[in-house]
Order: sequence, then C-alpha cells, then structure tokens
Amino acid sequence: MHTTIKSILFGAISLSAILQLSSCKMNSNADEKVNTDEVVSVLATDAHSYSNPNDLRVKHIHLDLAVSFDSRTLSGSARLDLNRLSESNILKLDARQLTIDSILLDNGVKAKYKLGEDVEYFGQELSVDLLDETESVTIFYTTSPESEALQWLNPTQTAGGKHPYLFSQSQAILARTWVPCQDSPGVKFTYSATIRTSPELIALMSAENSYERSTDGIYEFQMKQPISSYLLALTVGDLEYRKLGRNCGVFAEPPMIEKCVWEFADMQAMIDSAEQLYGPYAWDQYDVVVLPPSFPFGGMENPRLTFATPTIVAGDRSLVALIAHELAHSWSGNLVTNETWNDFWLNEGFTVYFEQRIMEKVYGKAYEEMLTELGMGDLKHTIARLTESGDVDDTHLYLDLDGRNPDDGLTDVAYEKGRFFLQTIEKAVGRVQFDAFLKHYFADNAFKPMNTQRFEAYLDEHLLKGDSALYEKILPKAWIYGPGLPSTAPNPSSKELVRVNDQVELFLNGASAEQLDIKDWTTHHWLYFLRKFDGKLDVEKAAALDNAFGFTNSGNNEILCDWFKHCIELGYEPARPAIEQFLTTVGRRKFLSPLYERMATTEEGKAWGREIFAKAKPGYHAVSSNSIEDILQ
Repeated sequence: MHTTIKSILFGAISLSAILQLSSCKMNSNADEKVNTDEVVSVLATDAHSYSNPNDLRVKHIHLDLAVSFDSRTLSGSARLDLNRLSESNILKLDARQLTIDSILLDNGVKAKYKLGEDVEYFGQELSVDLLDETESVTIFYTTSPESEALQWLNPTQTAGGKHPYLFSQSQAILARTWVPCQDSPGVKFTYSATIRTSPELIALMSAENSYERSTDGIYEFQMKQPISSYLLALTVGDLEYRKLGRNCGVFAEPPMIEKCVWEFADMQAMIDSAEQLYGPYAWDQYDVVVLPPSFPFGGMENPRLTFATPTIVAGDRSLVALIAHELAHSWSGNLVTNETWNDFWLNEGFTVYFEQRIMEKVYGKAYEEMLTELGMGDLKHTIARLTESGDVDDTHLYLDLDGRNPDDGLTDVAYEKGRFFLQTIEKAVGRVQFDAFLKHYFADNAFKPMNTQRFEAYLDEHLLKGDSALYEKILPKAWIYGPGLPSTAPNPSSKELVRVNDQVELFLNGASAEQLDIKDWTTHHWLYFLRKFDGKLDVEKAAALDNAFGFTNSGNNEILCDWFKHCIELGYEPARPAIEQFLTTVGRRKFLSPLYERMATTEEGKAWGREIFAKAKPGYHAVSSNSIEDILQ
C-alpha cells in the first residue's frame, strides 16, 4: 500500500492503550475458558488490517448464520463482545464483499456505521459509532457468492457426487470476507456459533464439533480457547467420522473415509510424541477433515479441526508429514501466534522444525533425514528464484509486506529457512537445552501473539544470555534480517538419498531404467530422483523413465507434479492429456503454480495454460485462481 493511503488507513496508536484485559494461559480443561487478568501490551500496527484493537478489542464473537447453497451465501449475524482499551467510541473492523443490513448496539439501539473505500486485497474499513456504555455490537449481514474465503461446490465436484459442499479458507486475510472482524493475527478471541444448513449435511467448525448428524440441520459450536481470525473455519457437506485414538479422528466423504482411516492410523502416536517434546496439547481434541480436491493448500491448521487435501491420501502413508505439520501448529501458530504477517516465519519455521522432530520420533532418523534434505533443496530453489527476479528482500525471515498481499510471504523461506535457523540454534546449544527452551517458550507465551523483535529478546534472555560465542555459531541477525542462507546454515545429508543419487548417475551414464536399483523406494526417494534430473533430460530419456516406472499414470500427486514439470519443459506429448486432467481435477496451489509457471515460459505454453485454466477455474478456490491469473496474465 502506498504511504499516502497507509497514513489514512492506519493511524498512529497511543501507548496509553495499555489497560487491564482478560487474557489467557494454557489450560487443558475444556469446560472453562482459559482466562486470567493481566496487563496486555499494545499490539503492533498491522498494515493488513483497518481495525483498532488498541482502542477496542474483540474478545468474543457469536455467529448465527444460515447456509444457502442456492444463493451461495451465508446470512445472519455476528455479535462482537468488546474490551475497551481507550476512551474511543469508534470501533473499526475489517470487511470485504459483505452486504451489511444493519448494526445494533447491545442496548438494541441502531448504530451509525460507515463502509470505507474498497481497496484491493484489503477490502473495506467498517467503522461503527458506539455509546460510552456499549459492550457489544451485533452486525446483520450477508456474504457475497464471490466471497474469496468460501468455496461452494456442486455435487459433481465432490467424491460422493450426491450433495453440495462448502468450505472456508480464512488465512491470511480472508476471514473478513465471511465475518466482519478485527482480521489481524495479533487479535485473539473466543467464539461460539449457530450454523443452520440442510438436514442431510453436517456442519463442522474450528471448535467443539458434534459427531452426530443433526435431524434439523442446526449445529451449535463453542471454541473456549482464544484464536486469531485466520483460524475461523467452517465446512458443510456429506461427511462421516471415524475415531482414530484417545483424542483424535477423521471426517471424510463416505467414499473416502476408509482410505483416510488407514492413511492416518498414526495420528495418536504423533500427538503423544508432540506432547512428550513440548508439553500438553491445549485444544483437547484433534480431528482432521479431508476436503474435496479443490482445497488450495495441503492443509490448514484450524484448531481442533485440521483441513486437509485428499492429495495426501497416497495409499502408503508416505505423505502424512503434512498431518504432523498441521498438528505441530497446535503449538506454533495456534498457541503462540505471529503478531503480524511480517512475522509469519514465527508460525511456519517453528512448525516445520517441530514437524521434523515428530516425524523423527514416529518414523525414525533415516525418514527425517530424507525430508530435511528435500526441504533444503526446495529452499535453495526458492532463494535462487526470488534473487533472480529481484525480490531478494523476500529471502529474509522478517518480511516487509506492507501494502502487499500477505500471501506473498507464503514461500519456502518462512517454512524452510525458519526451520534451518532453529536447527542451527539446536546444534549450537544442544538438543536437550533447546528442547527445554522451546517447551518454556510455548508455555510462557501460550494464547498470545509474538513478534520477531520480542522473540529475539526472549531468545537472548532465556537461551543465549549474551554469550558472544553462541552468537557467532548461530548469527541470528543474519538469519532473520539478511538475504539467503547465512554461513552457519546446516548442510543436511541423507544416506537414503545418496543411493538414489547413485542410480541417477547410472542412468545418465547409459544404464537403462530397468537396470536401476529401486528396491524399497518411498515417495521421498522418487521425488529426489526426479528433482536430480532438472535440466538433464531429453524426450528420449523421459520416455524411457516413463515406460519403466509409469510416472504419467502415477496415483501419487507429489510424484505427478514433479514429473509433469519435466514433461512441460521437454514438450513430452504422451503426458499432455494427463497434465490437463491433473490441472482440472486438483486445486492445490503448491501443484498448480509450478506447472502453470512452466507453461508460461513460452507463448505456445501460455496459450495452452489459459485454455486449461478456463476449464479448471470454476473448480479452483480463489486463493489458487488468483495466483494462476497472475502467472498467465
């Protein structure tokens, strides 16, 4: 956002806003809100929100919404309960693509309100005039059929083919397209909801869920632990549930449910391992709902109810690291949350590190080493791409996303560079000491926002303690504020992947594909195998690999994506129908973007990409379709 606009939208906030506020600490008792009175400091100005939480802060939201598949809208009300932190009587909220019918103050008085100018990405400021005694406002509204958070699917776009389906995706700043709120990750609130839908469908939220289908289609929800707006989540569809352990289970459409039960059999072991590492799971229940393939991400860590793509159901449990990742967010992200989107690495870097530790504990060191080396390869590729395009500042951990779509920060830098920074600290201080530090970090900062500068101070106070030798071993400033990889970066290696590399060299030196030793290879072996051929294949070699290993007809979406990258670059015609089939049935942005990017490198390829996108767009979530439009423009 340009400075002149930003100065209008986001005024300076007085430090006198520090007052007593109901805040929260960890409590595993699901029957009580986890509240304690303490002083809460002023939140950093969030350049991606119009709200004024340092004057008036939302502490609880109650939603009462009716789901209409006919009009593709949610309609009803949102009651926002407020904490007053200043004498201001103007409540500022975030809204986008919402039709506001009316707003009532808690005494029933109709409020005066104003919707500001609609700004790209950011939507509108919703300003509400309050009275001195106002403690809550109730906003009556209807969402737009084009709400970017909500995807409405026809029965033909689902696994069952009989019923429609709805799911939300609020991260990063799309919650404002279905709930008027303070859409900033630093603002945490509890919520409750009444959702009304067709009796043949079940509604689920990032809250306490019912495992029984309601006969009247009305569902009640409670989320007693405070969350950020990007973790508000709703899905409605024909779903079944299976319990997988003491406090976990899976929802999926009936044709998918048994496959999911088998695929996620180790979920309870993951939860138990995570708790052993970094303390109690604070959200009571951990369930996963497997969504239709148009879901734009691998997973979304909505508290108590992870949203997951069906592309991880590979039939061999080889892709369940994603479940470990979303589970890890229950500590890093959901529990201790990035204060602004410039601090996004505090969510994802910690989570990838934690995921790595869970996978090592459940599946062994050799498995973890493969994931880590693949992660470093992805990171180096991303850093090279950003550097070549002139976006070197986006290779820093702490980002400057002011005036930009915060989705621009969703790269491997936040995830993998963040992970390797923490791995570097672990190596410098020792795993036992680092684990103790992280356990205290999550407990001390539970249900609070964290920003980069406070994390630096916490790291120094509780772990590094001014030790100059440790600073030299780690170079924290270089990791956080510098480009690329610092000199202290680890160089991960995997014995399993060394033997894959040997087979690549054999093939490039003339061995036939049939002569290669591929015994006991997992998805990760195959991904490394395919990535080692970047720039080294021709059509003849590609055909030989395809004939031997059937890549074009693989049922594994991770393998297909990496294989199709080669096919597009080489113009490998036998894969062309499969590529089109893939792009019109899978909506996960991680797979779509690199394939469309490769198409866009030539005019002929771009024309083909536009042709496919025209067919596929109705099945893509807005998060994916917006990215593809940018690539093909």
